Amino acid sequence: MPRPEIETINFTVDGREVEAPAGTLLADAAKLADVDIPVFCYEPKLGAPVGACRMCLVEVEGIPKLQTACSTPVRDGMVVNTETPRVKAAQESVVEFLLLNHPLDCPVCDKGGECPLQDISFGWGRGASRFAEPKRHFQKPVELSPLIAIDRERCILCYRCVRFSQEVSEDYQLVLHDRGADTFVGTFDGHPYVAPFSGNIMELCPVGALTSQAYRFRARPWDVEQSGSVCTLCPGQCNVSYTVRDDRVVRVLSRENQDVDDGWLCDRGRFAYQSTYADERLRTPLVRQDGELVPVSYDAALRRASEILVNAEQRVGALVGGSTSNEEGWLLRRLMTEAIGSRDFDSRPAGAVSAGLQAALDAPEAQATVEDLEWAHAVLVLDTEPVDDMPVLDLRLRKGIRRHGVRLAVATSRPSALDPNAEISVRFAPGAGEAFVCALDAAIGGVGDVGGLSRAAGADPQAVEALGRMLREAGEDVVVLWGERLTHAADPARSANAARALLKASGRLGLLDGRKGSGLLQVPTVSNARGLRELGVLPNVGPGYSEPAAVGRSSREIAAAAAAGEIAALHLLHVDPVASFDDRALWSRALGRASGVIAHAAFLTEGVREHADVIFPAEASAEKEGTVTHPDGRLQRLRPAVGKPAGALPGWQVLAQLFTALGGRSTALTAMMVTTELAEAVPFYAGITHDEIGGLGVRWQDRDAAAAFPAGDSGPFSLEAPAEAVSPNGALRLGSFRSVWASPEVAHAPALKFLAPKQRAELNPEDAAERGIRHGQRVRVSVSGAAATPSTVEATAHLRSTSPRGSVFLETGLGAQSATALTPDETTVPAMVTVESA
Repeated sequence: MPRPEIETINFTVDGREVEAPAGTLLADAAKLADVDIPVFCYEPKLGAPVGACRMCLVEVEGIPKLQTACSTPVRDGMVVNTETPRVKAAQESVVEFLLLNHPLDCPVCDKGGECPLQDISFGWGRGASRFAEPKRHFQKPVELSPLIAIDRERCILCYRCVRFSQEVSEDYQLVLHDRGADTFVGTFDGHPYVAPFSGNIMELCPVGALTSQAYRFRARPWDVEQSGSVCTLCPGQCNVSYTVRDDRVVRVLSRENQDVDDGWLCDRGRFAYQSTYADERLRTPLVRQDGELVPVSYDAALRRASEILVNAEQRVGALVGGSTSNEEGWLLRRLMTEAIGSRDFDSRPAGAVSAGLQAALDAPEAQATVEDLEWAHAVLVLDTEPVDDMPVLDLRLRKGIRRHGVRLAVATSRPSALDPNAEISVRFAPGAGEAFVCALDAAIGGVGDVGGLSRAAGADPQAVEALGRMLREAGEDVVVLWGERLTHAADPARSANAARALLKASGRLGLLDGRKGSGLLQVPTVSNARGLRELGVLPNVGPGYSEPAAVGRSSREIAAAAAAGEIAALHLLHVDPVASFDDRALWSRALGRASGVIAHAAFLTEGVREHADVIFPAEASAEKEGTVTHPDGRLQRLRPAVGKPAGALPGWQVLAQLFTALGGRSTALTAMMVTTELAEAVPFYAGITHDEIGGLGVRWQDRDAAAAFPAGDSGPFSLEAPAEAVSPNGALRLGSFRSVWASPEVAHAPALKFLAPKQRAELNPEDAAERGIRHGQRVRVSVSGAAATPSTVEATAHLRSTSPRGSVFLETGLGAQSATALTPDETTVPAMVTVESA
């Protein structure tokens, strides 16, 4: 549904005239007059109020009974009183009732000092209780999950946690058991509450009933400080507030930014801070001597790194990971182009798209915002799984469907968590995204061979036709949320054609016309992908999407060239291609063949441990300063919350010193100076500063400098010979995905280790039955074809009735047992595999 037009009304509260939007709930509207109405159960982020706690009772003229302010919308001419004797008596009675069995253990309660119940008791309570009987006691604490503990005797049954589980995240795990005075919060089946967003219930709890197992008894509010920054563990870039005690992060809270995260955090962003203090974290530079990595000073590490780059002459390749800030990416680009003279650097794990085509995809008039997902008439989720790739978007989409009637369509290879919410779900074969988008374009336009293209994509032609019809009829505001992996085909021509087909289909829907509320929103495969490509940290794109004078090698071409001895040295900035890129075997050969490998890493991942000659310790997210760019174009600021390990240098400074050591002229003395430098290089960033970015960020599309964005060029569009989604000789088509829990931060955070995934092979029950495979059975997945390099992955069979026939899905990011360990025949796109009992 479209955003509602705001109509204002006037009402009176405690004698003050107030102007407020019509329909605003009284509990919120009163704040416009600086009148605070106490609430417990009410939380705007949870949706419609339930009026359960009765704490917000007020007197409305013309209505004989007291009304709950949280569920009463304001109307023109309404007169409200919040301080009459009748209201005060009611509020005091509610507080007294809530404290009847409350343990009053504030001195040892983790919520003490930041507890709404404490504040309301002091502000609106009677100050004395008429209740003298013994209070009830329960076992405490009870582990609701390995992350969350619940003290049942503190719970006031406000329903916030249960409502979050059932109405926001929709995991439906929390329920209220029993009735009346015996009611308590628990999980539906008694199993631990394990879900991607479970940690949010602790912030929602208005008392100390739900507490973090990792933070419990670690600090008190007067011991700590709060420091705002941005989480860089995924492209969602949620705003966070670090709780710091003694220069150490002890907790992460959400820092509400409605345009980005709506005030929610996933559990990885909430608990992965523990990896900052893991024993395995690198804190000093390492240099390989006699085959062993030994600690050295920064000066020694910089000398060795300079020697490697000088000896390699111009035969240097660089890879840039997603947690890289804009400042680090810019300095690495300058290092490569100015000091070394090489354009062989890339921030994409795969694929290549020209500067003109990339500019067409990222043009300001084609961009949707995160908030548009909530108000669009229809949203198409294309080749991405939000809960894994950009978790906070999963909650935003569910909110839009539940509150505003957004029509959702899902088109993916693998079954999606959003399928139950979708009006239409369409499956296509892994790796057949190009053919599918071509089929969708034909279905939207009503021209072309929809049936043939759909079959080439391994999709149901009728479902594709229905999807095209739905998008045509949805209305003006349509958003396409598409995964960057759509353009990650091994053949650059296929990547480009998939992007062109997406643009053509979007143009038919009017998504490229600059209309507010519609457009494209990309879900990148790495966190700061947009910022890095806007800076030109790509082999074929210059700063601001300009055409470079020379084109370098893409990431896969860098791997092939290094394996062939054409590239002598590799520089890995916050990335380990062996652990995270496709074709582990090729990258292992490439790193092994290189005469020198320089890495910036927080942990010794497998590729870094085996092949790096110089390792600079990477900063943790809470230690970093700089900027990153959200997928919708919002620049956000990283602020250091804690100091770095003794003697450690920030990443931008290491790169600046390395640049100077190679004869470059670096003027970067602070991170802010680097921001100024890159703002001068990118025309549509012109004049942007840290102060302008502020605490909530700024979209460069909303600034005057956006007029400097170059005209995009999508190029010719082809429908010829799309890759066929055929599984020959009974083989299965291999698809891959990366779980939200597959990351070094999760593996090294004590609270999250239990969530670290193990390899599973997802396949359709009918395909499994044909091979005699049962759910939970150990299986071997092997590449088919005589020309393929022998490779096998062991996994646990996971049967899903919604998984498409003819395909099997394996996880990536799991080391030697990742899907990337299966090396396909070069002529097979993607790999065909066989699955058999182990």
